[in-house]
Amino acid sequence: MAGLSGLLLAVLLGLSVYGIFHGVRMYRADAKLPGDLVLALEVGATRTTAVGSGIDRLGMRYAPAVLNAMGPKRIDALRRRLDTAGNPGGLTVDRYAARRAVYGGLGLLAALSMLLRGEYLVAVLALLFGLTWTDVIIRAAIRRRRADIERTLPDFLDVLAVVVSAGLGFRQALERVADKYRGPWADEIRITLRQMDMGVSRREAFDQLRRRNDSEQVSMFVTALQQGEELGAPIVETLIQIANDMRRTDAQNARRDAARAIPKATLVVTLIMLPATMILIVMSFYYGSGVDFADVLGG
Repeated sequence: MAGLSGLLLAVLLGLSVYGIFHGVRMYRADAKLPGDLVLALEVGATRTTAVGSGIDRLGMRYAPAVLNAMGPKRIDALRRRLDTAGNPGGLTVDRYAARRAVYGGLGLLAALSMLLRGEYLVAVLALLFGLTWTDVIIRAAIRRRRADIERTLPDFLDVLAVVVSAGLGFRQALERVADKYRGPWADEIRITLRQMDMGVSRREAFDQLRRRNDSEQVSMFVTALQQGEELGAPIVETLIQIANDMRRTDAQNARRDAARAIPKATLVVTLIMLPATMILIVMSFYYGSGVDFADVLGG
């Protein structure tokens, strides 16, 4: 049995070394890729890192197989998630599939290696890492982007209200303020403006803005803006009211988060800090008193 395990480990090690050298050769060689895969490598290339670009190049050959395994529905859901995340690091559907292939292969090799050593839990964790790491990156990017947008939006609306009150039209004011801002919300406004330039109606463009962003505040902004337009309310007052409502919502959320944190802090104090403090007090009395408790207890 030990000889068989050693043989399997040697085979696995040999395959790993071969895979490393083969991957380096593929990365450095000017291999001919199909036209669609070449285009997939070019899309988002300016926003990705050198490491990410190398991983994409290694896995791009296997991206079609990953996409075929996912199916059309999961690909559509992935595309919506990438839009919501803002395509972090130039991540596209094809680049996602390439990274899933590379990370999945590495996770599988690591899992097999751990299984041969009897580390079953580590093997499961390695396999899960390979299968889910790219999705973890996307989820983290979605949360980070949502937080950035919700932090920027109230101030953006205040500035927009000032510019509109100065006499500019709403669309021109949007463009002027978006040019002065940086970040995901300004990018979303620019996308909306480009859609309007291409003939999309203002209502539809803002509906798409709401669908691209899984944010309660963005939904509040679009809904209030459309209702104000339908009712004929002054746009400046509408913008100021939206900003005030958002700040009020932020304050309520902060109070709710603080209320939720109190039981957690109490639990930490009760389970960790209080016992440690009691042990420290008892040991201080023990060493400071100079009493031999063995004699006291008759030992």
